[in-house]
Amino acid sequence: MNFRNLSVAVGMLLVFLSCNQNPFTGKKTLAVVPNSQILPMAFQQYDQFLQENQVVTGTSEARMVKDVGQKIATAAERYLNANGYQGYLEDYRWEYNLVNDEAVNAWCMPGGKIVVYTGILPITQDETGLAVVMGHEVAHALANHGQQRMSASQLQQVGAAVGAVAVNEENQQMFQTAYGLGTQVGVMLPFSRSHETEADKIGLTLMAIAGYDPDEAAELWRRMKANSGGSAQPEFLSTHPSNDTRINNLEAWSDEAKAEARKYGVTNFKS
Repeated sequence: MNFRNLSVAVGMLLVFLSCNQNPFTGKKTLAVVPNSQILPMAFQQYDQFLQENQVVTGTSEARMVKDVGQKIATAAERYLNANGYQGYLEDYRWEYNLVNDEAVNAWCMPGGKIVVYTGILPITQDETGLAVVMGHEVAHALANHGQQRMSASQLQQVGAAVGAVAVNEENQQMFQTAYGLGTQVGVMLPFSRSHETEADKIGLTLMAIAGYDPDEAAELWRRMKANSGGSAQPEFLSTHPSNDTRINNLEAWSDEAKAEARKYGVTNFKS
């Protein structure tokens, strides 16, 4: 077996042996980098971020972020326990903070460390709008999307290294350019968009189980679209689905999210 074939075989074995299962979809997911390495780094980076930014405390908005975050986390635990994933959140260290920043953004690090920027609150408008955003961000953490992106990035680097060895020197630059563009547009960006779509759907279920009306998710994204002024990259060049794609998906999934929530005794949804 030559070096190239051996490298490919080792890479395939690495992928096969380094998989987790998504508790919401049942699909196998990349886990080349274990959470035992990722979570401590995430917690450290989160603490550093809070030290370097202005955390809002003692306001009604800061309390709302913590309240909504806790409701979403409780909904996640109810879902996971009911579906055979007891202990899934054992290493999570939930934390919800509002940070004074004009950016229209929010994020959740692996392990449940959440930040909401004040700049997104005029668009979320109320508790339910915030639940859409926080449900989506929590879903990224629950589905180990950060772990998958790190793992995919490592495999992309391995592929580049193997290819560089396999081609002759005069063609290496051409290979690196073609490989970089091809894997970015053809693999990494679709990979990222699929994570966003998955987080939208999981987040919709979580907010419904938490008692929030999933119909409001599409309304939030209409406001997000209006805030962007309609300008956006073509979807195939973006890390995120287009606003229209998200709106259509969320409308199509809303009844399903309500039906799932009813399994947990939730029949009234806060708009």
